[in-house]
Amino acid sequence: MSPFLGELTGTAILVLLGDGVVANVVLNKTKGNNSGWIVIALGWSMAVYVGVFVAAPSSTAHLNPAVSIGLAVAGKFDWALVPLYIAAQMLGAMVGAFLVWLMYRLHFNETASGDAKLAVFCTGPAIRNTGANLISEIIGTCMLIFGVLYILGPTITVNSKEVSMGLGSVGHLPVAFLVLAIGLSLGGPTGYAINPARDLGPRIVHFLLPIPQKRDSDWSYSWIPVVGPIAGALLGAILARLLQ
Repeated sequence: MSPFLGELTGTAILVLLGDGVVANVVLNKTKGNNSGWIVIALGWSMAVYVGVFVAAPSSTAHLNPAVSIGLAVAGKFDWALVPLYIAAQMLGAMVGAFLVWLMYRLHFNETASGDAKLAVFCTGPAIRNTGANLISEIIGTCMLIFGVLYILGPTITVNSKEVSMGLGSVGHLPVAFLVLAIGLSLGGPTGYAINPARDLGPRIVHFLLPIPQKRDSDWSYSWIPVVGPIAGALLGAILARLLQ
């Protein structure tokens, strides 16, 4: 696969399995209904693991604009490739979200709660407070980028440029454990988007799909899972450069 297709495919898998576990837990009449937060956190960590090992050979498997930006700030990734990667991640997230709806379409029809339907696609705060919610996403993503920069691997050549394998090979499982730790420990306030594409792409799909009895897509909150992770990525990259 090309780097663009690798990022698109990996992010689609990430969202298919990540939003898929949320659908399994929150939608009515599924086998996993009401199985709880630990199932969601574990499912998301495994979604990262699968998405990464599929995409790593072709794109280094960022699957997250915050990761691409963070690695670029840390000097581990070419800034010229960042827009290409972000475009692929956004498209992949939208594809993954559509597949989740296709998979769970009958269960969306059986679920009355518009909030539950929206939660399948994107995050929302447990207590709505702009400052606190933004800080939550900044801290969670800072931890993600800081951790990723400590498990970087070797480099490969992409478009005649040496780029870090960051989330490749040996890094697959540690990154999954890192995401699991963030979800279990830091995910309570906002649902830990820590990934602008993972939140915004599916939120757009929620807006577009003909889901019965759905609520609005909460656009007033939608900027927080975008700005927060980007700010957290910058902070995590700066801290890692200072301490490494």
